[in-house]
Amino acid sequence: MHTSRSGGCTLTGALSITTHVRDAVSIIHGPKGCAHHNFSLFHATMLDNEQAALPDLVSSALLESDIIFGGEEALARTIRSVCDRDVSTVFVLSTCLAGTIGDDVDAVCGRDWPVPVIPVPTAGFLGGSFQDGVNNALIALTVFSEPSQPGPCVNIIGEKNLEYEVEENYAEIVRLLALLHIPVGIRFVRNISPDDVPALGAARLNILRDPSLVPAGEHLRQRFGTPYIPSFPDGLSATLAFIGSVAAACGIDPGKALRTEQEFQAEILADFADIGDSQGIFCGPVMDPASSRAAREAADALRIRMSGNKDACQLPIHPVVGSSGIRRMLHRWRRAIHA
Repeated sequence: MHTSRSGGCTLTGALSITTHVRDAVSIIHGPKGCAHHNFSLFHATMLDNEQAALPDLVSSALLESDIIFGGEEALARTIRSVCDRDVSTVFVLSTCLAGTIGDDVDAVCGRDWPVPVIPVPTAGFLGGSFQDGVNNALIALTVFSEPSQPGPCVNIIGEKNLEYEVEENYAEIVRLLALLHIPVGIRFVRNISPDDVPALGAARLNILRDPSLVPAGEHLRQRFGTPYIPSFPDGLSATLAFIGSVAAACGIDPGKALRTEQEFQAEILADFADIGDSQGIFCGPVMDPASSRAAREAADALRIRMSGNKDACQLPIHPVVGSSGIRRMLHRWRRAIHA
């Protein structure tokens, strides 16, 4: 099932970023329960993506006495213990409890430590969301970046590390960029080292995973002057528009790339001609406007009619990226129609 995993708290959103920095440790400053919940989620996600690894999460394990008298020294002890290991970076993510009691996390992180200790504001008790955590973590990581002369590459910003098919979606963006002969620079942030981040400002363009990342895109634009595309493409026509937008931002003629992609889309639709002229009804689990729009466009292209009959064949909608994402969705429709 292709349900969204992006409905958690601010802390979980930030951890989805910091846990993808190699040789880094994420300290969760709060009670053990916050760490246990997130450890279980991220471990399960890694297994789903065929990664036999454990997220490197450590809890400051606040006790009742820390809640009463303050947890800053508990945090300092935890940072000191982690720094004794062979780590590149330490991220400190606060929790609602730490924010409520008023611990000065920034001050503790600013002490003299042997490795960089980066605070990430994640106490969501004032209404922060999962996506706020993602943006806060991305912005915090730019502390490692430096102004650079723009080169030929583009960066991918804010991939949804908890979503299904994240690698397939990345591969589709790489394929589309290859039509324009544009290489990818940094996946900010997915399985990178802090040593990779200084080149963040060297891209000619940043491509955001979706519009919810505009705060991070604006931060990078203000810091480096790098323009950005606000989203991965989510359908057939959106893919063609994406190619045109990237080409325009990079000063490239998109003509040949567009013709190649139009031919590819025509081949996809021809491959699924056997489900044309069918009847169906869209179903979840994901029915967001972008996914629904992409599904409707694909159905119209194949002359699949939507039925109001509750017994009609159910055609599942899930988030798609590019033409290849549409092809995967059509495979699911074919199985449903011919079941």
